[in-house]
Amino acid sequence: MTFVYMPWDFFWKSPDQWEQVWFGFTVRGWAAKLSEPIHWAIYAAGSWGFYKMRGWMWPWASIYCAQVAVAMFIFNILEGPSLGDGRGGGPIASVVIGGFLVWLTYKLWTSRSLLNTER
Repeated sequence: MTFVYMPWDFFWKSPDQWEQVWFGFTVRGWAAKLSEPIHWAIYAAGSWGFYKMRGWMWPWASIYCAQVAVAMFIFNILEGPSLGDGRGGGPIASVVIGGFLVWLTYKLWTSRSLLNTER
């Protein structure tokens, strides 16, 4: 996301394709374009934090992942096959993706000992 998709999305997508998802809700147009650097900063900070195994990644990585789990559930319900343009997967996808992200949140939450907490 940080090094491939976000630069392509930010610099080369046409204005009619500008959209960002915040907390499960899709923002389009200039609101999406102006909020995109915030996503980029979050992804870059997380990438750097994991690359260097920084102690501040705990608990922030698990909190962010929990937020993404909730957002994916909301997005899949709002953008599911019966609504919008059918980009979401609906209730079944919400349970599958949400379940995986809840599991990942748990794993991140219990990974404190793997991160360098002395810095």
